[in-house]
Amino acid sequence: MSEGSGKVRVAALGDLHVHENSTDALQGLFEKISQTADVVALCGDLTHLGLPVEAEKLANDLRSCRVPVVAVLGNHDYQSGHVDGVRKILRAAKVTILDESETFTLKDVGFAGVKGFGGGFDKHMLTPFGEDAIKHYVTEAVNESLKLEVALKGLDTEKVVVLLHYAPIPATVAGEPPEIFPFLGSSRLAEAIDHYDVNVVFHGHAHRGTYEGKTIKGIPVYNCCMQVMLKVSPEQPYALIEV
Repeated sequence: MSEGSGKVRVAALGDLHVHENSTDALQGLFEKISQTADVVALCGDLTHLGLPVEAEKLANDLRSCRVPVVAVLGNHDYQSGHVDGVRKILRAAKVTILDESETFTLKDVGFAGVKGFGGGFDKHMLTPFGEDAIKHYVTEAVNESLKLEVALKGLDTEKVVVLLHYAPIPATVAGEPPEIFPFLGSSRLAEAIDHYDVNVVFHGHAHRGTYEGKTIKGIPVYNCCMQVMLKVSPEQPYALIEV
């Protein structure tokens, strides 16, 4: 999808954790967002247990949204082994699920995204040494960063927005117990991002993390999971950034 050129107001939020008994509170939120933003960016953990009934609930809530919606999935969306069903339901609700083969363009702003994975940050990144289980873990992190590179390489737009679930930098997970940092994100994602002319990055996952940080290259990164946003801006529990 491509529409003209100019500024784009991105409303980003993540970790909705919609479950089948959720109230209809999100309908009002999406309606409010539609009045101030040009596109909604959902940063994973859209469902609580990755169940189709939860995805249907979110799809129903999204009916009040009058602007395009782009999203990546999170670890919770994989929990019950129904990730393909979750994707299908959300795509039927006109949500663009970003991955290495699918991007989105609005007013010459390109959106690329993947779920991401853990592995740690900077000099503390896990390396593929030792047991097969460790090698598999690192391989998953590497594969997610490679998928992001493929998506970014495929964009030909003036500006670029990256959407993740896992964090690409340690600054935006600060506030979480240091012991779990390796499970909250990976600097391999930041390496892929800094290789391209990215304007802004949004992620979720770190519920007790920090709202804002930057990559080594200086690209702004926002942890916009709802749990953080409710502390930063209770009246507006989403990041609203003009690109």
